Amino acid sequence: MSIKDAILPEFDHEMATTRKLLDRIPDAELGWKPHHKSFSMGELASHIAQIPGWAGAIIDKPLYDLADSGEDAKPKQASSRAQVVGEFDRAVAEARGKIAGKSDAELMAMWSLKRGGTEMFSVPAMVALKSFIINHTIHHRGQLSVYLRLKDVPVPSIYGPSADEGM
Repeated sequence: MSIKDAILPEFDHEMATTRKLLDRIPDAELGWKPHHKSFSMGELASHIAQIPGWAGAIIDKPLYDLADSGEDAKPKQASSRAQVVGEFDRAVAEARGKIAGKSDAELMAMWSLKRGGTEMFSVPAMVALKSFIINHTIHHRGQLSVYLRLKDVPVPSIYGPSADEGM
């Protein structure tokens, strides 16, 4: 089995689950924050929508330097749930296409994360995809599920029934 055939089912499952959560965001609560140090719901949702778009920076290039991120790296305040879901859908489709188009050798090529030219670490591109795309999405999806719970929005089933959705 190829690496992409092993990772794409997990990618598809986690992105579909994340989309269910994004689709629950109430437009009226986009500016809400659970704490003054937290992202607003709209900023968190926008960040989640951006994450799959990083796949190209991982598998199309041998390195990424955080010093090149600039203002693009900061989550923007979403203007609507529809905007967030649309951006997420586009990013997921693009990421999936990029992953599906790579060979095992390309997915195992070393990828480095740098900050101002200083290497922070190097790992195979596949490891970076798993960590920065899939796991990072899951992490922030968990945060968003708490935001929704705090605003009394029904939380969808993620890895099993939620308090709002049974089997």
